[in-house]
Amino acid sequence: MIVHTLRTEQWIERPRSEVFAFFSDASNLERITPAELRFEILSPQPIDMRVGALIDYQLHLAGIPFKWKTEITDWNPPFSFVDTQLKGPYKQWIHTHTFEDHGDRTLIVDEVKWALPLSPLGDLAYPIIKWQLGRIFAHRQRVIEGVLRST
Repeated sequence: MIVHTLRTEQWIERPRSEVFAFFSDASNLERITPAELRFEILSPQPIDMRVGALIDYQLHLAGIPFKWKTEITDWNPPFSFVDTQLKGPYKQWIHTHTFEDHGDRTLIVDEVKWALPLSPLGDLAYPIIKWQLGRIFAHRQRVIEGVLRST
C-alpha cells in the first residue's frame, strides 16, 4: 500500500477558540465541501465530538455514491483532532486537523495520510485523485475564509 500525504495551511484572522468551535460542529462539513460531491451527513445531529464519535456520510465521486464512516480517534480541544476513515472510498484516510494560536490569528493545518484501494492497480488513479483532493481543499479554504471573516 502506497500512503500519500496531503498537507495544507491556512491563516484565519480569528482566535483559535472561534476557529476550533467552527470545526467542532460536524454540520459545517457540508458547508465547506464542494456542492458537486453532494456531501451529506447521515448521522443524527448534533454530533457529540469526542474520541470514539462516529460520523456517517454519503458523497458522490464521479457521480458514484459512496458511504463513508469516520471515527474521531483523537480529540484535543482547542489544539487538534483526528478523524479516521473506517469505511469509505479510500484504503486509508487519516485526517489530522491542527490549530495554532498566534494572537488574534489562527493557523489551520490539515494533514491527510491517504491510500487508494486495489493497489497497485488503484494507484494508477493517483494523479486524478491528487488533483481532485487539491480542488476540494482549495474550495474548503475559500469557504472557511469567507465564513470566518463574516462572523
